[in-house]
Amino acid sequence: MAESWATFGVDLHLEPAGPGLRRGLTDALRDAVRTGRLAPGTRLPSSRALAADLGIARNTVADAYADLVAEGWLTARQGSGTRVAERRVVPSAGTVRRPRERGRPEYDLRPGWPDLASFPRTEWLRAARRALAAAPNDALGYGDPHGRPELRTALAGYLSRVRGVRADPERILVCGGISHGLRILGAVLRARGVSTVAVESYGLRAHWDILEGAGLHTASLPYDELGTDPRALVHGWGGVPPTPHRGAGGVHMRLRRAGATGHRSPADDERPTAAPPAEHPGAVLLTPAHQFPMGVPLHRDRRAALVDWARRAGGLVLEDDYDGEFRYDRQPVGALQGLDPDRVVYLGTASKSLAPGLRLAWLVLPPALVEEATAEKGGVDTCGALDQLTLAEFLTSGAYDRHVRAARLRYRRRRDALVAALAERAPQVSATGIAAGLHAVLRLPPGTEQSVVQAAHWQDLAVHGLTRYRRPDALVEPLDALVVGYGRPPDHGWSGALDALCATLP
Repeated sequence: MAESWATFGVDLHLEPAGPGLRRGLTDALRDAVRTGRLAPGTRLPSSRALAADLGIARNTVADAYADLVAEGWLTARQGSGTRVAERRVVPSAGTVRRPRERGRPEYDLRPGWPDLASFPRTEWLRAARRALAAAPNDALGYGDPHGRPELRTALAGYLSRVRGVRADPERILVCGGISHGLRILGAVLRARGVSTVAVESYGLRAHWDILEGAGLHTASLPYDELGTDPRALVHGWGGVPPTPHRGAGGVHMRLRRAGATGHRSPADDERPTAAPPAEHPGAVLLTPAHQFPMGVPLHRDRRAALVDWARRAGGLVLEDDYDGEFRYDRQPVGALQGLDPDRVVYLGTASKSLAPGLRLAWLVLPPALVEEATAEKGGVDTCGALDQLTLAEFLTSGAYDRHVRAARLRYRRRRDALVAALAERAPQVSATGIAAGLHAVLRLPPGTEQSVVQAAHWQDLAVHGLTRYRRPDALVEPLDALVVGYGRPPDHGWSGALDALCATLP
């Protein structure tokens, strides 16, 4: 009997109560349907299976089902079993109604997303089947916290070939997204005695919050047309006494910059200034290949200066290479990590090239950090083994390269359409940072950013202003602009999104 009970149909939790089994069972089923615990269309166990489950006679269950069918709570059809009838569910008095979700905007041009409608479902499914067929049994266990060796090996080859990263599989740590990787690195840096991390004047608040949540202070570096300026790291903060202060976004620094000769000039007094951090930064987080969101690649002299600083000061460079595969009008900028793998931590992700829902990213670590970062991640792999195996197969089969090339062409066409629409319908607005990536910065007339964002809302268009990505202590003059992501809309919605955007521009 126990074996039969364990293998019968569907499970159903009921607690009959009352003066008789039939009435108690009928009342329990009726109450489960009335309150919505059993949704309309739910298939119930057969009378034989439920009787075995509850340890009662089959006729008792059959009679209870018949009573509820007669009352209209259940339906019974030959061949389809007994199901909950389609009817309006009346919630119980204590049920808390969920607030109605706000409708999604008709057009979404917020940056940071790829075109999810273009995810290569067919090729991914084929790769998943091949990967699962070839996977050893232990791949379905708890796993190595470093990540699946198949994926780490595939990543080492791909990153070396495409991004110029110098790595071997033993130095790659698979993690659940860039945010997960930053949490790991923040904890490692704090444990090593680092108190301050330098960051760019523009970037993602979520990343700054992660570092500050690890107990680290963040200090802004200047920014100009050549990208982030690392001279404060290289030459120090000019000997100004440390006067950091803490605001809503963490410790804010204002840097007083000297001219190229090192002497003050009247022009210097008009530039943004900052106080030095209480302690010199032990690490710097930046996006050198395609600064987010401004879109400028870091100048080669500054790339060399950053690596030189890391070597001299014993610091670490955290390189976020979030969209390195997508470039259109220039040769790809190689990873900064290739200049010094012992001082640069490379962070890569599948979120822009494939989909953020995969939650797959990777750290290419200096040898000295591998065990510390792995221990911080935890004793078992927290990233899905099957997705790791599928991505490994996707990379080694060439499907990933084919997908990226197709996506690059798709996004370039969208970017070209954006530039053409601006030239025709909003010539006073210029697009910058468009040689690579999945977004553009649209520079607006001074003082118009907030009104344009509000007008976009009225057009049922989601778009972000540049102010959203500017640090409160940013070492750069304020600029009115929009950050327009052209990756997110599906192909059929792109022309409508462009129309809505152009209708909001001054």
